[in-house]
Amino acid sequence: MRGMRRTVWGILAALIMVLATGCSFATEDPNYVPPAPLPPLEQLQQVPVTEQTTLSAGEDVTAFITADKNIVCALTSSRGGHLNLPYEANSYSDAANNKFAVVPVAHCELAKYAKPDLDDIVEDCAGTGLGYLGGTALLTPEKAVYGSCRSGVTQMESEFGPKGSGGGPISKLRELPEGQNIERNGLRCSAYNGGVACGNVSGGVAFFVNREGYQLISDGGKTVRGNLKEAS
Repeated sequence: MRGMRRTVWGILAALIMVLATGCSFATEDPNYVPPAPLPPLEQLQQVPVTEQTTLSAGEDVTAFITADKNIVCALTSSRGGHLNLPYEANSYSDAANNKFAVVPVAHCELAKYAKPDLDDIVEDCAGTGLGYLGGTALLTPEKAVYGSCRSGVTQMESEFGPKGSGGGPISKLRELPEGQNIERNGLRCSAYNGGVACGNVSGGVAFFVNREGYQLISDGGKTVRGNLKEAS
């Protein structure tokens, strides 16, 4: 009987040892501080470009929407200031624009957005000084601009803004997952840090936009303007 008890206790001890050595328990470190998000140009430069074929939105356009449905972007072209956008009426294909050079651009629209700072208003809106609104960002190989002259709402606002319908051409676009980059014609965009960064990495020009504000980056990343001092 005593031998049987010793055997049972031996088996239990062996099981305890197996469980103790074969399992580990993760405990949350109360002092852990997540690393700060990368600056926009570094995010665009360091994160590998992902597959883009599933984000194609027609000929010569790559477009996506963010997971929170607040930002839509297109890596596309401009002719004479007219953008080739697959989800918004435009004059890009008009014969009168054939005389203009085709320029690669990245363009984003936001459903909820911040106002542009006075120093970042780049148009006088046909001499009126009125109607320059936020909610759009445009990147060319040489510069980044936030806001534009317009009346009414953008397509993104009409679908996902405070009074949006929730349906339309933008709602049919694929999402770009958080933290992933895409590239077209030398320009890159990344959905990260609760917003979108787009840039010409080799030229050191970029923008970052989210619902709280924006950054405009130039001079090889040395100059940062906007109402977000840090993209965080």
